[in-house]
Amino acid sequence: MKLYSVKAVAQFLDISERRVRQLREEKVIAEVRPGLYNILEANHAYIRFLRKQNPESEETIDYNTERAKLVRAKRKNEEYELQLKENRLHTAEDIETVMTDMLVNFKTRLMAIPTKISPSLCKKTNKEEIFELLKENIDEALNELSDFKGVFGEGVKKDEESDG
Repeated sequence: MKLYSVKAVAQFLDISERRVRQLREEKVIAEVRPGLYNILEANHAYIRFLRKQNPESEETIDYNTERAKLVRAKRKNEEYELQLKENRLHTAEDIETVMTDMLVNFKTRLMAIPTKISPSLCKKTNKEEIFELLKENIDEALNELSDFKGVFGEGVKKDEESDG
């Protein structure tokens, strides 16, 4: 049996000489004589060591399990894409855009109420008439918030047209 030096074993195993010495100290690789190794035994011992360290070796990976995971992920992705196309699911960007537009329009309507009705209010002295006028204008502004589906549909269509 031919014996090899630390340098030869390191080159054969594609590790450093220092790592060969560490493996010897850890009792993974055995020296036949001081500084000399049986390269075949060292190779087999190193392979066993690596297998113990990595239980997820190719032998333990179940092809069917991995394939099932891949198919499941693809199915979920397809379902997600279908829901987006059918407008049953919306991206966060779409929702943010639509909500921003709705709230800006709502704020604009609320801010316009004093300017719009102040000429009429100054002529009125009856509290019920003032109340009705204010309520009518506030309800008109609030109605814009209640039509979420209509506004959301328009917002998505505008985005799709600008993308296309």
